[in-house]
Order: sequence, then C-alpha cells, then structure tokens
Amino acid sequence: MKIEVIINAGAGADGKEELQDQLLEMFRAGGVEARVSLARTGAEVTEFARRAAKSDADTIVAGGGDGTISAVASEVIGEDKVLGILPFGTLNHFAKDLQIPIELEGGVQTIIANHTIKVDFGEVNGHIFLNNSSLGLYPSIVREREKKQRLGYGKWPAFVWAGLAVLRRYPFLEIRLSVEGEQLTRKTPFIFIGNNEYIMETLNIGGRACLDEGRLSVYLTNRMGRLGLIRLTLRALFGGLRQEKDFLALRTEELWLSTKHQRLRVALDGEVTVIEPPLHYRIHPRGLRVLVPEQPITADQ
Repeated sequence: MKIEVIINAGAGADGKEELQDQLLEMFRAGGVEARVSLARTGAEVTEFARRAAKSDADTIVAGGGDGTISAVASEVIGEDKVLGILPFGTLNHFAKDLQIPIELEGGVQTIIANHTIKVDFGEVNGHIFLNNSSLGLYPSIVREREKKQRLGYGKWPAFVWAGLAVLRRYPFLEIRLSVEGEQLTRKTPFIFIGNNEYIMETLNIGGRACLDEGRLSVYLTNRMGRLGLIRLTLRALFGGLRQEKDFLALRTEELWLSTKHQRLRVALDGEVTVIEPPLHYRIHPRGLRVLVPEQPITADQ
C-alpha cells in the first residue's frame, strides 16, 4: 500500500509542519509507505493532487476541509486511485456523512485499514462536488465573507457580517429548470443541489444518511421576503418544512438550469466559482472509491 498525503496548511488549526512529521511516523508504524506534502495555497493543493493522481500511489489522502477534499477528489476521479480523508476543516461534512473519525489517530487508522466503498459524486459543467452546489444567497455571502477576511476579519465574524450585508440586499435569481421532462420557472433567493438526499428538518439538518443512491436532491423556494425565509428556517429546525407551499424539493439524476445572466456565481462544496449557464447538473453513481471505517453507511451495503 503506497500513499500520497496532501495537507492543506491553511485548514483548521495551526501546527501543520509538526503534523507532517507526526503523520509520517504514524503511517510508518502501521507498515505503510507514505509521502506527505504540505500545500500552502489552494493552487498547490490542486497541483499536488494532480501529480499524485499520476504517480504509482494506490491511495491519495486529502487532509483539510470539504473544499480541499473536493479539490483532491476532482483529480483522483478518472484515475485508478482511492481517496483517503483526514478531516482538518471547520465543518467536515463529507467526512461526517461517511462516519470517518475526526481525531487524527482514528483517521489514520481508517486509511491503514484500507476498507474501500464506492460513493456518488455530483458534477456541473465539468466541475465536481461531493456535498452540494448552490446559487443565490450562499455564493454571495461567501464572496462578501472573503472580502472581509482580506481586510483582517476572522472567518466567523466575517461570515456573520457578510450574511447581514447580503440579507439587506436580498437579491433574487430568476431561473428556468428542466427536470425529467418538466419545465419550472422560479424567482428565488436560493437553489441548493445536493449529492444525494439531505436531511432538511430537525437537529440533524444538513446531514445525509446515504451517499450511493444515485440521485441529486434539489431544494428551492418561491419568491418570498426575509420574514418568509426566517419562517422556513424555523420550520426546518422544528419540523414541517416539507409541508410549506413555498418550499420545493425534487430528486433527479440530472437537471438543466438556465437564466438570463451570462455568468453565475456557483458554490461547490463551500468554494465559489463562476460558470457560464446553462448549468447541467448530473450524478455519477458510485463513481468515487473512498476509504471509510469498516461499517456500512447504508442499509444495503
């Protein structure tokens, strides 16, 4: 078993240089040959992942948050490689949905155990996502947050400020959806496309019970004001969201999204990029091999 490990030095806590030596020792103790690369920028993460995907390594390990894992996965997909995950980010959605341990020792042992499953991934116009993609409010908030972070704000204060700024403007997006032969036109503050179905109610909101069902989940609202959006948020937390007439939930293998805009800001696993519409979303069933603990993530595995 030969492993390439790519660590995003900017993800999570500091001390990544010490972590590099610690990981080498932990893998060596487990009888695994590993090379650990420390990426200083997002561009380096992609470059290291591209190089690793062409190497003779069996497994490429992404160490970082969801954006880092998605970037590495994008290079691994299509190559005869397995993706390993060391969750060093703030939220670690993909790792949590796969029940991968957050603590370092558990994550390393999961990789050494070499238990592989196949999961789905989403794609829009050639861009890969493992968790979700969104348009409207969220990409605008991320853009504003990044502006504040460049001015020296911390991540969470910048996020709160950005959220308030975007909600003051409260922009709408006029879209046309083509889903399984049906055409839908909506003016909405947001649209959310998930890789498999998301839990949209109660305290487990934002998680997924299954990552290999082969379906995208699509969530959006009709045009509504700020108070209506707050009402939907409360219904999501306390139940009854799916009964809301202004909330629409769909499941599909692919969809087309068009708009009058020539360019759209699109969030992919928390990172924002600009894509020219129309947007073609589709699911790739069991298209990614990933290392997980030796326990099922779905009832039929």
